Amino acid sequence: MEIAKQLSVFLANKPGMLADVCDELAKANVNIFALTISDTADHSVVRMVVSDTERALAIFEERGVLVVASKVLLIENSNKPGALAKIATRLAKAKINIEYAYLATSPGAKTGLLILRAHDTKRALKVLGKN
Repeated sequence: MEIAKQLSVFLANKPGMLADVCDELAKANVNIFALTISDTADHSVVRMVVSDTERALAIFEERGVLVVASKVLLIENSNKPGALAKIATRLAKAKINIEYAYLATSPGAKTGLLILRAHDTKRALKVLGKN
């Protein structure tokens, strides 16, 4: 478990925008570890955790793309029923709000990766780091 920087990239909601972003990152040898997209009528917010946050920020800024960096927790968790409930319960008991989260794993994998944005990232790390 660790604190990482997540980038929120604001893109026009039209075909090819995500392809362009991914292509530019690939050209710079920046790997995407996690990604989620939420959309509105005219734009999308692409949240991503990448292998080289500073390089990715520079790429977006050079192209005039609005991007915001924020701290999130990267949590490798068990791929079994109740794993997320346990994390959410521990944070709730500590009165730490989860602003948003996203996760993924393949059905047969033993673990998955949870990206979690809490209102107090450092405190959440401390609470979840205790056994």
